[in-house]
Amino acid sequence: QVHLVESGGGLVQAGGSLRLSCAASGIIFSLTTLNWHRQVPGKQRELVASINNAHYTNYTDSVKGRFTISRDNARNTVYLQMDNLKPGDTGVYFCNAKVRTSPFRPKDDYWGQGTQVTVSS
Repeated sequence: QVHLVESGGGLVQAGGSLRLSCAASGIIFSLTTLNWHRQVPGKQRELVASINNAHYTNYTDSVKGRFTISRDNARNTVYLQMDNLKPGDTGVYFCNAKVRTSPFRPKDDYWGQGTQVTVSS
């Protein structure tokens, strides 16, 4: 079993910054793609940023130039640095990992419990 635990959410004024962390623990052979998603009430969960094993990153258009995703493979941790935050960034942020728990198993999807980010105007 693999557990993902997010931290770093909170309340911030528009223009401020937050750094989210997501640490994976458990039986991990390899972490492949790591993602941050955002959920706003009444809307579908949205993929915000992703990073693969080669540290190639991808962002949704609304956060490009403001958010930076990174990973520390030694710590099995993924980060989301969020700068110049806007009220539209408000939501629950979930990390998601594609995990291989053994070299003989395919990748499985795991999710964290989510952390609330609120940006006031």
